[in-house]
Amino acid sequence: MDERVREHAAVLVDWSAQIEDGDDVVLSVGPDAHDLAVAVAEALGERGANLLSTYASGELTRAYLRAHDGDFDEDPAFERKLYEEADVVLSLGGGRNTSAMADVPSETRQAYRKARSATREARYDTRWVSTVHPTRSLAQQAGMAYEEYQDFAYDAILRDWESLAEEMAKMKDVLDAGSEVRLVKDGTDLTMSIEGRTAVNSAASVRYDSHNLPSGEVFTAPHATEGTVTFDVPMTINGEAVRNVHLEFEDGAVVSHEAEQGEDAITEILETDEGARRLGELGIGMNRGIDRFTDSILFDEKMGDTVHLAVGRAYDACLPEGETGNESAVHVDMITDMSEESRLEVDGEVIQRNGRFRWEDGFEG
Repeated sequence: MDERVREHAAVLVDWSAQIEDGDDVVLSVGPDAHDLAVAVAEALGERGANLLSTYASGELTRAYLRAHDGDFDEDPAFERKLYEEADVVLSLGGGRNTSAMADVPSETRQAYRKARSATREARYDTRWVSTVHPTRSLAQQAGMAYEEYQDFAYDAILRDWESLAEEMAKMKDVLDAGSEVRLVKDGTDLTMSIEGRTAVNSAASVRYDSHNLPSGEVFTAPHATEGTVTFDVPMTINGEAVRNVHLEFEDGAVVSHEAEQGEDAITEILETDEGARRLGELGIGMNRGIDRFTDSILFDEKMGDTVHLAVGRAYDACLPEGETGNESAVHVDMITDMSEESRLEVDGEVIQRNGRFRWEDGFEG
């Protein structure tokens, strides 16, 4: 086994999920994540945790959804109970086909998402963490040789997370003190309120309310969004290639949208429910260990020089105690490249210009 696989497992178990003796852990394993699953299982055993593993296959889910009549039982008790009783849920992505769900009808996907709302919330109430094992399918999607992709993935995952957390705290402090964010670049002039919100220093650990490995972003839950935004980073949504998405917001909601490619996929998302037309997240990428786009949202949205926005569900960690944010059955991120001819302002002050933050070398005030 590549020693980096065991390092990945150790970071996931100790830094990200903060596993303790006696924790009840659900381990969701993708078809080609076997090596990482073995390393994680070994680490869980060494730390005295209780393990239950499940199989997470896009092809399996596709078969089920295509065969079903679409009238799904709402939050089956046995599934919901699994997450209600768990302390930790670890998801190890690594499928054989990144487009396995491409031919599942959109109305079926929407119905299934809505029918699992309480189950999804139960999972979010655990110390959940999602990561990926570098696989050949992900390398192919990224347009990279397998060995090259492994090096890329581990450069992003095996970071000095404590040092990165200290750097990202500067961005968190700016957002916590701010009231309004403005994004400006070609095709984008968007303002959103962050008044009363709390930013999350997403340093790949539940101690920071961060649930992805790799991570490396600071995010919050905006509202009162106005203006236009163009997402120019290519991505795949529900197995469909999406390019150059343009959204227009009025009174906080999307009132028009278009895309150069994959517009139907965006339409499907926005029509899921009322909350799907509002923003649930503003995220600012700060992981400079990620140096190229790979058509994987887990990596691409954390890349330095990027900002991403998600339509749909807002995370409770960004909200004041007792306040409910945007609610939706979806949370779909889209990315805009801020590396050239762009700026990010907080309360009128430029915090990032052309991808460089004001505390970094090369920043042009």
